[in-house]
Order: sequence, then structure tokens, then C-alpha cells
Amino acid sequence: MDNQPVRKRALLFLNPRSRGGDDCAADDAIRQLEAGGLVLTRGSCAQIPDVTREINWHAHEVDLVITGGGDGTVNTVLKGVLETGLPLGILPLGTANDLARTLGIPSDPATAAAVIVAGRTRRIDVGQVNDQFFVNVASMGLSVELARRMTGNLKRHLGRFSYPLAAIKTVLYTRPFTAEVVTADRTLRLRSLQIAVGNGVYYGGGMAVYEAAAIDDQCLDFYSVEPRRFWQWPLFLTAFRRGRNRNLVGMRAFCSSGPIEIRTDPSLPINTDGEITSRTPARFKLWPRALSVFAPAG
Repeated sequence: MDNQPVRKRALLFLNPRSRGGDDCAADDAIRQLEAGGLVLTRGSCAQIPDVTREINWHAHEVDLVITGGGDGTVNTVLKGVLETGLPLGILPLGTANDLARTLGIPSDPATAAAVIVAGRTRRIDVGQVNDQFFVNVASMGLSVELARRMTGNLKRHLGRFSYPLAAIKTVLYTRPFTAEVVTADRTLRLRSLQIAVGNGVYYGGGMAVYEAAAIDDQCLDFYSVEPRRFWQWPLFLTAFRRGRNRNLVGMRAFCSSGPIEIRTDPSLPINTDGEITSRTPARFKLWPRALSVFAPAG
């Protein structure tokens, strides 16, 4: 009898609007997946409820889910893979690809496909704000204004360089807000330009949440940026990009394994993994090591 290995079946969500979603990089990655023995079923990249239903519909007939796009595309499938327990493969075809960076997944989509074929997985934490899941960061203030300025045309033509360009304009026009932050052991009242709650390591095209952060440390990293003078921003952003922000003047930062509640005045939209998805008041919680993802060894 011919003992052929069982071919794995994957549900693939490829975002045609991502920076690399409609070029030869995606085709190369798909060929790599199929050459590695994966049988692909194409899903449609739509809104989260539609994608969640599609993942649940196919859950009994596939072995994994694969996303081809950026962090927003990954976020779209989160609820479905958490509900079904299916492992997630990532093809970094977006602009920032911060989750792929955190996991050490190669930026070349075909090489990233080889990581999926190799089959090694690791379990990572997932954050939740209100009813929205996230893997990288959820934030309000500067980051929401930045997301609004990051148009599709800007990202498509400038790639990662679009982030600093949009950030400069954002810093000039964002106004501070007041907030109350409550955890199990503290209550903070502060005035802020940005509040973020990070789960992973990177966000916003390579900015570091905190230099010692990890996506499986079972901890949410909170920070708040107080208003500052314009001339202070260059030095501040240099330290911030490297995640060396805990000791900066004008920063409030801590780690929490339990819930975090945030109320703001006025009510503010919330950005999760690059997309505006919720509003304050916000309740954050952590799902420790809830998601299985394909990642390189080491």
C-alpha cells in the first residue's frame, strides 16, 4: 500500500488591498504553500462577522487558517481562530507587519510560507478591549489620528515611510484629553496625548511598546504620553521607537496581568492593530497564550 502523507488543508484569506496582496509576492507565497503539501481554500476578506462565520463554517474541514495581508487582516480573523482553536499562519503582505516582526517571521512572503509549511507553532497572548480582540496594541489619541491620516494611497506609495510622515502631521494637530485609569491595585487620573495598551512587542511600523515586552509574557503593557513641547518630540520619539520609554519624563507606564478600565473625556475612538474598531469607556483584558501561530524556531 502506498503510504502517502496526509495533506493539510488551509483556509486562506488574502487581502487584495494590502500593499503586497495583488503582486507576484502573493503568488510566490501561494506556490510555496502548495508545493509544501497544503490544499488551499480561498476565503473572502470582508468584515469581522463575515470572516468569523466563514472560519466557523469551514472549521471541520480545514487544519489551519492563513492570512495574507497586514496586521489589520490578521485582526479580521482573530475571533474566528480563537473560537475554533485553529492555528494561524501569516504571510506578511501589508505595510507594517508588526505581528510578523514580533514573531520573527521573515518579511519575504515566500520565505514566510516556508515557515507555515515547516509546521512549528507557538502559543501567544491575545488582548481584548470591549468586544474587540487584538494582538499588537490598542490605543487612543495620537494613534487614532495617525490611522485616519494613513490612507490607502499613502501606504501603497510610501510603504513604511508613510508612518513617520503621517506622524509628524498628527503630532502637530492632536489635542490632549483627560482620562481615569483603574486596575486592581491603582487608580490614575491623568492628562494625555495618547494612551496605549500593548500585548505584543511592535506596532505602528516598528515602534516598540516596551523593550522588555513579549507576546507570551501574560501581561498587558500600559503607557500614557503627557502633553509636551514641540522641541521635545525628536528625542522622545527616538527613545520611544526603541521601547526605552519607561523612564522618560511625561510617561506613565506599568504592566498588568488583570483587567484595565479606561474612561476618557471626551469619549474617544480606539485603534486596535491599525484599525479603528471601538470607543471609550474601555475595559481591557488578557487571554493568556490563547492563540496558536506558526513561527520560526528560536
